Amino acid sequence: MNNRCRRQTVPAILSIVGLFPWLVACGPAEAPAPEVDPYAFAVPAHFPEPTYTLENNPVTEAGFNLGKALFFDANLSRDGSVSCNNCHQQAIAFADNPAHPTSVGVDNRLGSRNAPALNNLAFFPEFFWDGGVNHLDFVPINAIESPVEMDATLVEVVEYLSNSERYRTLFQEAFGITEITSPYMLYALSQFTVMMISAKSPYDEYVLGNTEALTPQEARGAVLFEENCSSCHAGVLQTDFSYRNNGLDDEFPDAGRANITEHPDDVGKFRVPSLRNVALTAPYMHNARFSSLEEVLDHYTRGMVYSATLDEAFINTRGQVKPMALSIEEREDIIAFLHTLTDRAFISNPIFRNND
Repeated sequence: MNNRCRRQTVPAILSIVGLFPWLVACGPAEAPAPEVDPYAFAVPAHFPEPTYTLENNPVTEAGFNLGKALFFDANLSRDGSVSCNNCHQQAIAFADNPAHPTSVGVDNRLGSRNAPALNNLAFFPEFFWDGGVNHLDFVPINAIESPVEMDATLVEVVEYLSNSERYRTLFQEAFGITEITSPYMLYALSQFTVMMISAKSPYDEYVLGNTEALTPQEARGAVLFEENCSSCHAGVLQTDFSYRNNGLDDEFPDAGRANITEHPDDVGKFRVPSLRNVALTAPYMHNARFSSLEEVLDHYTRGMVYSATLDEAFINTRGQVKPMALSIEEREDIIAFLHTLTDRAFISNPIFRNND
């Protein structure tokens, strides 16, 4: 028995256990924790079942590492200047550099939307601000073939990969194939991105029963958040995956969800984003309208504007805009809570770092 254990336990329990205080205080030596495979996909205990089709593309170490190589490879773009990592950086929860309100692609071309953070994608039913893709395997095609992002084609990318001895080896190790094809390239990228699970924030500890994981202010903020925000930013994933008009504008050069559905009721509606790691992922909204969480709450308390598709949650019984009624202190409490959604283990996890 170590001295630290003896000093802490002997005085407190000698009268109960006589000559053998360490049997109660220390017990038998704990068995070492079993090793956890960092490349094994595991659903956190408090999460829903994944939507991603893991049965078709189970994660392996070789497949993950191939996906990581592709994620960081700027040669997937037309001029070799832009990789997936350009717009999705681990230190800020795989969001874009705040200096880039909208995506910056080849030849410094500007996209029209803010690149979303990447986390918990294995549990998403649809992707992008307008939900234009409903399976993770097809998400990279948008960036690769977008003229304002990577401006390449799948044919060109596969040709580049096929001419690389390194990639021929990586694909063979990951999938046992000798001919590289775009479906396997997309499989590899999915293996890398499905492992981006963010589930170890103070908020998660609180959800799992540790009532001391949040400070009193953060706990007050959690209650206020539940009352004012959780109808959209619902559950542990912090989104209900719906599409809503939250009163940013009354005219819509970007029609949002209506670009996909072609339905007038969807004009100006965008996917409710997950708020996990939100304190790291400024600017906010699909068009990067707000640079801080304070500005976001300013919008909901006094900045919303009416339009025909404004979400009914923001309309009162007289058909007028209904702002949130929050005091300065309550807004500060909500922001304190939002900071508890930051998952430091996720943004520092070494398996996502570029090894090249």
